[in-house]
Amino acid sequence: QVQLVESGGGLVQAGGSLRLSCAASGRTFSSYVMGWFRQAPGKERNFVGHINRSGSITFYSDSVRGRFTISRDNAKNTVYLQMNSLKSEDTAVYYCAAKLDVDITYTYWGQGTQVTVSS
Repeated sequence: QVQLVESGGGLVQAGGSLRLSCAASGRTFSSYVMGWFRQAPGKERNFVGHINRSGSITFYSDSVRGRFTISRDNAKNTVYLQMNSLKSEDTAVYYCAAKLDVDITYTYWGQGTQVTVSS
């Protein structure tokens, strides 16, 4: 069982930056691929990006590639989402999620943190 808690959301002006954190419980954090997703009001939840277990490989959606960076610190059981050059369309609730390599879908989800970008 893994419990995930996101933090770091808030209100930021367009062009600004925010860093989200996702703290995981348990001693097997390094066993999980970690993903970030977001859900804008009235829309489906969408994939933002993910990072492999060691932190050596990341992948991003086209909408955030080049602006967002995912990193992780396995010693601290934490994954981060650094968001730069924020746009109003980045406004959403951001969720972190965890899955094992062998799984197709993410098993564990955080409660989400709100990011609002004002134009």
